[in-house]
Amino acid sequence: MEKFTTLTGVAAPLPIINIDTDMIIPKQYLKTIKRTGLGTALFSEMRYHEDGSENPDFVLNQPAYRGAKIIVAGDNFGCGSSREHAPWALLDFGIRCVISTSFADIFYNNCFKNGILPLVVSPEQLKLLLDDAERGSNATLTVDLEAQTIQGPDGGTLHFDIDPSRKQILLEGLDDIAGTLKSDPSIAGFESRMAANRPWL
Repeated sequence: MEKFTTLTGVAAPLPIINIDTDMIIPKQYLKTIKRTGLGTALFSEMRYHEDGSENPDFVLNQPAYRGAKIIVAGDNFGCGSSREHAPWALLDFGIRCVISTSFADIFYNNCFKNGILPLVVSPEQLKLLLDDAERGSNATLTVDLEAQTIQGPDGGTLHFDIDPSRKQILLEGLDDIAGTLKSDPSIAGFESRMAANRPWL
């Protein structure tokens, strides 16, 4: 998994509440177990018309936001069914950070497992960040995970809180297996002691 240390990129404003996982990646795209190739389907029902042509009004189709790396969204992002395809689609599009006032628990956990930073901010902070994101190609934010800061295009800085263990997972680029393997010496030692003390097990 790619490490997340500092991310500088255009932030796309998506001030919609209750963006669920079916909006992020509709159910017809769930047949694959590949993590790549889903970026074109991200928000497909909003990004495309029924004939397959792009909807020019949708933010990620606008020239300034086509290369967005950050999404600034409304409350309760990632609610709905527990499909891991949702963070896969975001990541494949190029999104490494989603900022909201709240996230659905399963989506929130899945983000960390896939190298995406879901940031919880206050409603006041979200309003400021949405204002920044409305600046089009000038809507560049810098997210510094080590310092736990978000710097806006004018240099203003916001601080955010994050669980230390989740922070370390992203800083080191560890998925669940890699995180477990970090404890391999301790696990091996425990198994060795168990085998010596309880050979009947």
